Amino acid sequence: MKTPAETRRLLDRLEAQHPDADTELDYRTPFELLVATMLSAQSTDQRVNLVTPALFARYPDARALAGATTAELEVRIHSTGFFRAKSKALVGMAQALMARHGGEVPADMQALTALPGVGRKTANVVLGHALGVPGLPVDRHVLRVSNRLGIAEGDDPEIVEQQLCAALKTSRWTRTSDTLILHGRRICKPRPLCEQCAVVDACDYYQTLQRERDRPSRPIRAARNIRSPRR
Repeated sequence: MKTPAETRRLLDRLEAQHPDADTELDYRTPFELLVATMLSAQSTDQRVNLVTPALFARYPDARALAGATTAELEVRIHSTGFFRAKSKALVGMAQALMARHGGEVPADMQALTALPGVGRKTANVVLGHALGVPGLPVDRHVLRVSNRLGIAEGDDPEIVEQQLCAALKTSRWTRTSDTLILHGRRICKPRPLCEQCAVVDACDYYQTLQRERDRPSRPIRAARNIRSPRR
């Protein structure tokens, strides 16, 4: 795994390649970002952005959403997928916000992850983008890209988060996540576009691919004559 200094230099170059890195979810308030992030699970930000304008017009705050029925919510968020589970989680989250925090989104990891349907990744998104609290969300793109680049190791999101955070100042956490996510969407896909990558020369995954390609193939031995069995 790369040293913290190597990680920072590599991320400097990636950030230069993706100066527009930011969350792609549309929101105006911490509550809206919390809802949108919960909806984005197993969906796309673009799909969520098609749903949320009407959703937020109908349920502009935690009080309104807490009074919704899961049945009516399912109709409104159906296209984001897993709509039954999401509807239940959203109503439960809003009711918990009202009961525990007066309808306000808490700027605290422990309080956020205690809400129904809110995991560490969602909490980090809201903290970092809407509440001004450093957070480094780790999704499938961050896992894939960070492991390929050699700036983190493992498939446990929390461990990868800890490794990345340890190498960076807190002021870079959210920006780093945004950059790795965008790089994973645009270039370092499951089938990566390595020729378009600004840090291909420092990528562990690419170097491994090159070594495998350069490895001489073993000569194929001529098949020995095999006698036919006597009849």
